[in-house]
Amino acid sequence: MRRGEHLAGWLLTLPAAIAFVALLLLPTLAAVTLAFTDYELGAWPPAWIGFDNFREMWTDRGFGQSFRNTVLYVAIVAPASVLGGLGLALLIESAARGRMFFRAVFFLPVVSLTVAMASAWQYLLHPTIGPVNALLGGLGLGGPAWLSSSDTVLLSLAFIGVWEAVGFNMVLFMAGLTAIPKELREAAAVDGARTAWDRFRLVTWPLLGPTTLFVVTISLIRSVRVFDTVAVLTRGGPNRASETLLYTMYTEGFTFLRLGYSAAITLVFLVIVLGLMLLQTRVLDRRVHYG
Repeated sequence: MRRGEHLAGWLLTLPAAIAFVALLLLPTLAAVTLAFTDYELGAWPPAWIGFDNFREMWTDRGFGQSFRNTVLYVAIVAPASVLGGLGLALLIESAARGRMFFRAVFFLPVVSLTVAMASAWQYLLHPTIGPVNALLGGLGLGGPAWLSSSDTVLLSLAFIGVWEAVGFNMVLFMAGLTAIPKELREAAAVDGARTAWDRFRLVTWPLLGPTTLFVVTISLIRSVRVFDTVAVLTRGGPNRASETLLYTMYTEGFTFLRLGYSAAITLVFLVIVLGLMLLQTRVLDRRVHYG
C-alpha cells in the first residue's frame, strides 16, 4: 500500500517534472553549453572555444553600451516605480470614494498590450505632431525629439517603464496595507503618533517590510529584462543609445545569427537575475522578517 502511494505520487508529479525538464532545464543547459562555442545558425558542428565569447564581450563596445543602458534604466525605473506604487496605494487606501475606479485606471497599463501601448506612446512623443511637444510649445518651451535623440531616448523609455510598472506595484502594496490591522494605527495615535506621517513611519512602513521586499525584487527583475518597448519603439537606436542587454542578445542571435555569443550574453543575464534573487534571500530578507 505504501509503495502504491509513492507510485501514485510520482505519476501525479510526472507531467510537471517532464514540463520542467523539457521547457526550462534542458534549454538552460543548452544555452550554457552554447555560450562556450562559436555556434552560428546554419554552421555545424560548433567548435568549443572556451571563454572566448566572454573575452569578446569584455572588449565589445556595443555590449558595454547596452550594459550601461540597462543599469541606468534599472536605476531609474525600479526606485521610481516602487515609490510611485507605494504613494498611489496610500492615496487610494485613504480615499473615501472611488477606490475601485482608481485601482482600475492605474492598473490598466499592466493588462494592456505592449504593442498598443507603444503605438500610443510613439504618437504622444512624436517630435512634430505629438501632444506632448504641442503642450510644451504652447508653454513657450521647445520639445525635444524624445525617441530619436540620443540624449532623451533612454529617459523616455524609462518614463514609459515607470508608467507600466507603477500600477502593478500599487496593487501589491494595497494588498500589504489591507493586511495591517487598523487597530495598530489607532493605538499609535493614542500613544502619541498624532500625524499621518508618524503613524506611517512607526506602524505602516515597518509592517510593510515583507511586501516592500517582494515589490523591490520584482521591480528589479522586471526592469532588467526590458525588451518589448525597446524592440517596438527604438530598436536600440539611435546609435545604440537605447539598446539593452536583452535586445543585444536578440540581435546577436537572430539578426547576426551568432547564437554562441548570444548564449554568452544570456548567461550573463541569468547571473545578474540570480544575483538579485540572492540579494533578496540572503541580505534583505533578514531585515524585514521578524521573530
